[in-house]
Amino acid sequence: MPSFPGRTPTGGRGASSRPRIGLVSGYTFRVIREQLGRTQDDVAERLEVSPDTIAGWESGPRPLPALPVGQMLVHRHRLMQMGTSPALLKALERATEADVLLAGALDEETPADQSPLGAWVMRRDLVEVLAWPLTRVAPQPIRDLPAPRRPRRGPVPSAPELPATDLRRFFARMRETAEQARREEQFLLRRQALHLSGYDDQADTSEWLAHQQAMERPGGWLVDWLNARSVAAVAARQGDRERMGHFIDTVLLDDDRGEAANLNYWAYWVGESHHLELSDDFIASHEPGHWPGDKLLSHLANGLAPQLGYVELTIHSLWSLLAIRPHLLKSGAATRALRDRLPVMLDSQGLSARARRELDSIRYAIRLAEA
Repeated sequence: MPSFPGRTPTGGRGASSRPRIGLVSGYTFRVIREQLGRTQDDVAERLEVSPDTIAGWESGPRPLPALPVGQMLVHRHRLMQMGTSPALLKALERATEADVLLAGALDEETPADQSPLGAWVMRRDLVEVLAWPLTRVAPQPIRDLPAPRRPRRGPVPSAPELPATDLRRFFARMRETAEQARREEQFLLRRQALHLSGYDDQADTSEWLAHQQAMERPGGWLVDWLNARSVAAVAARQGDRERMGHFIDTVLLDDDRGEAANLNYWAYWVGESHHLELSDDFIASHEPGHWPGDKLLSHLANGLAPQLGYVELTIHSLWSLLAIRPHLLKSGAATRALRDRLPVMLDSQGLSARARRELDSIRYAIRLAEA
């Protein structure tokens, strides 16, 4: 059996300690305050708390997740009255949830296979916020923001900063969780722990994930499909596009169920439905669900960037979506985004012949829709 010494359940974890919560929500709250162009004193006055409380929220000693739910709702309403955008308020909610999940994952007193990470199928708006301190890549609502009205003074972190010991502990716990969650009813927990493990930039991550896939007990078509997709996505994120190409050619194009599962997975990921799923079973429908597709089209169009490792999956998914729902091209904003990005993609290097054919097909479909 291969050995992965850097990320064993105990290796590199450091001394056990109670994790600090409030890291992500505190940083998100500061982003909101800066977007409003307010000082800590200004916001303290409007929320009827002390300036020290605001400072405590933003830096962690008084974590936002520790507030009573009712009080948090009052603060949310007042932030709304101050002009905070709905997207940022939603990001704050997700950040608070992410802090709770992050603290739970770091808490060594909780058995790894009892993690709440397997309670429901997580979506992009939460996973991006949860991964923010792991990757330093801001979630979409934060990336879309203009420069703050008040420039920051002095050196400040550009993302929520998880201490190095906690970062190592988090990835060790994700590996431990995935390795221990072996029962059939724990498959979702195992899959989502594997997904979060994929954000680890250690050299052995791809090998460890491939080994975990090989160790998977027989679980039927859906289990095999989800494992193949996860391993391909992580490999692509780390620069190995060949595995993603193999996934598209053999798991998607050769099986209509695979194509439908891919679109159902994407649609849920981007929030086409407000209904939360408690298992992955919905993905395995033999045909795409009844979701509208507008959000998915916009998301895929914005994901057409040559530098992204998984861009070939984005291209194929876009091509597949428009093949079954060509009416989506009547959406002006999405069509404009596609029209701007297609020439850049076709001029880029490194795309497969399949991806170029699919891009040409999308361009032709746009011309037909505009005729």
